[in-house]
Amino acid sequence: MPLNQAISIQSMKGPHTVDSLAADFRRLGLEEGMTVIVHSSLRSLGFVCGGPVAVVQALMRVITEEGTLVMPAFSADYSDPSRWENPPVPESWWPVIREAMPAYDPVYTPTWKMGKIVEVFRTMPGVKRSRHPSFSFAAWGREAEAIVEDHSLDFPLGEQSPLARIYERAGWVLLIGVGYDNNTSFHLAEHRLGTRPSHLEGAPMILEGKRQWVTFRDISLMTEQFEEMGKDFERTGKVRLFRIGPGEVRLFPQRAAVDFALEWFRKREERSER
Repeated sequence: MPLNQAISIQSMKGPHTVDSLAADFRRLGLEEGMTVIVHSSLRSLGFVCGGPVAVVQALMRVITEEGTLVMPAFSADYSDPSRWENPPVPESWWPVIREAMPAYDPVYTPTWKMGKIVEVFRTMPGVKRSRHPSFSFAAWGREAEAIVEDHSLDFPLGEQSPLARIYERAGWVLLIGVGYDNNTSFHLAEHRLGTRPSHLEGAPMILEGKRQWVTFRDISLMTEQFEEMGKDFERTGKVRLFRIGPGEVRLFPQRAAVDFALEWFRKREERSER
C-alpha cells in the first residue's frame, strides 16, 4: 500500500470483531514479527464486539509472539502533588499525599487516563511492565523483557527508556483514533535535543522491601507542539493513513519520526534565537 494513501474501510454490517480488526490491521501494514508501540482510543473505532479485549487480541494475532507489542502504561497520578494542575490540591495536603500514597506496583497499579485498551493489555498473560512509578511501559512478545527492563528512574522517556529500545529495533508507531499529541516517541527527540530544562519529580516505590518516596529528574515536555509537528512529518510521505470504522489510524516508522522531530525542534530553536 502506498504511504500516505488513505483507504476507507467499509465496516461489516455487524460490529467490528477480532477477525475483522486483524484483517484491517494487516491491510494497514502490520505484520508478524514487527515491534510496534500503540496509542489508542477505543471509542474512535465505533462498536467493537468484545471492546478493548478484542482490539488487544487482534493486535496480538497479527504481530504474534515473534513480534513485540508495546503500550505506554503511565500512572501520572503517581507523581509529586506540588506539580498537580488538573486539579491542583492544597499545599497542606502535599505531605499527607507523599506519606500515604500506596507504593507503585507494576502488577496492580492502574494506568491513569490512558484508555481501556491499555488497561486491558497490561493485565494480559505474558505482558511485562517496567518499574517506573509514573511512566511505565507494558510489552508483550519476543523482545518484551529487553524493552522494559532497566527503565531508568531519571529522564524516563529518554535514552534509558523503552522508547529508546524501540528505536534501536527499528520499531513502528500505531495511532488508533488519536492524534500526534499522543505520540510518546516524540519525547525521545526532546531528550536528545538536550536543551529542555529539568526538574525534580517524585513518587512512592518499594525499594529494598520498604515503601519509600523517591525523587527523580525529568525534563519539561512540550507536548502542545506535537500535533503541528506530526502534520509536518506526515507530509514526508512516511505515514500510512487508514480508516477503521469512523476512526483514523496511522502507522509509521518510529525511528523516522524521532529523527524528524529532533530536526524540527532544532530548527524551531534556531528561529527563536534569531
